[in-house]
Amino acid sequence: MLDWDNTRVFLAVARTGQMLGAARKLGLDHATVSRRIANLEAGLGVKLIERRTSGCVLTATGETFLASAERIETELLRAQAALTGADVAVTGNVRVGAPDGFGTFVLARSFGALMDEHPGLNVQLVPLPRAFSLAKREADIAVTIDRPVEGRLTVRKLTDYTLSLYASCEFLTQHPRAAIEPQNCRVVSYVPDLIFSPALDYLGEFGLAGSAKFECAGMIGQMEAVRAGAGIGVLHDYSARNFPDLVRIAPERRVTRSYWIVTHDDVKDFARVRLVHDHIVATTGRLAREFVLK
Repeated sequence: MLDWDNTRVFLAVARTGQMLGAARKLGLDHATVSRRIANLEAGLGVKLIERRTSGCVLTATGETFLASAERIETELLRAQAALTGADVAVTGNVRVGAPDGFGTFVLARSFGALMDEHPGLNVQLVPLPRAFSLAKREADIAVTIDRPVEGRLTVRKLTDYTLSLYASCEFLTQHPRAAIEPQNCRVVSYVPDLIFSPALDYLGEFGLAGSAKFECAGMIGQMEAVRAGAGIGVLHDYSARNFPDLVRIAPERRVTRSYWIVTHDDVKDFARVRLVHDHIVATTGRLAREFVLK
């Protein structure tokens, strides 16, 4: 007979990629996690996980079992919500993954009011990394810059947004020709091999692909570097407007991108997930004029 407690531990190991990470996530010790996995494998008569020095890797059988375990988990979550009425009261955790710019300047400023209305709701806002899986419950909702095309996902376009070239007032005082010759300035940009989407590779569209660069992995870091005079940078117009020390240069140069909101089909109908999803959509709608610079 399948022991759900052991299966729950397996899911944690599969999602964290390590025994220690699973132990921390579940509040167990490493030995208990290891024993639970061994008991699960013995009960099923198959090898699910390969232990390596770099972590844990699922076997082919483990990958197959993972899909079944996640379906079981989903049904248990639905049953729990139906029996306890927790979803009706809109309580529990909802994890939202988002790019750092959107997360910082839009979502982080809006969730407090939502939780004031629903004291039992706990929203977790996490930065969107290069590899991100809704199927593995790494988040309930994701805001992405590319539209997903695979998986059991519900996808909706949130908004277009524009990006422009910016420099600090101090930088322009020291480099007065930057506004008309940006290609001759140092550019603050992403680290190329950490760009997780082609949509972030926009320097060529500004004619700056060959410029000297200061490379920073996150948008917030790039903005602070531009404000500190490290160079010019391509920044979100909706976030740059928060800082009067930033000046938009070469206004004829601008690119447009899009944000999408994504939920996994297994959790999209949970009341707490729907509530947060609809809040994000409504918040973005209210700020529509700020996202696209005309």
